[in-house]
Amino acid sequence: MSDIGITRGSLLKMKRLKYQVEVAAPRERVWDVMLADSTYRDWTSIFSPGSHFVGEWVSGQEIRFLGEGGNEGMASRIAESRRPEAVRIEHFGVVKDGVVDTTSEQARKWAPSIEEYTFHATPEGTRLEVVMDADESYVDFFDDRWPKALARLKEIAEG
Repeated sequence: MSDIGITRGSLLKMKRLKYQVEVAAPRERVWDVMLADSTYRDWTSIFSPGSHFVGEWVSGQEIRFLGEGGNEGMASRIAESRRPEAVRIEHFGVVKDGVVDTTSEQARKWAPSIEEYTFHATPEGTRLEVVMDADESYVDFFDDRWPKALARLKEIAEG
């Protein structure tokens, strides 16, 4: 993936987390299930009910990842999008009451951080790898939820 100007040294209390799942479906199918609006809402509900995005999975585009009600979430940019190979997301702030915040303590817990999805073709289908930076206080949450979310994504993609 390309460098977008964020160094690991600038991520003060961040941990790099990695998750993966094997899916018996082609990369294009896994990509579509992961990133299409209706199926995204399904598998990401594991993290938060009502999870959705506003924007496009296109390189250079701003995208918001929001929860139920649409007024709270993450302000991000698609640093790189190469269908069906990889997506790299740069989180640069939080959304609070519908407004992007890049300076508060809560925003600084997340920004800057990176989230990457890589879709590897395998003889059986696709190995999806997720790598993300997370504030140390969220590690247990993500270690619990990502495997469940990826299991749900796998179920949808193989169904």
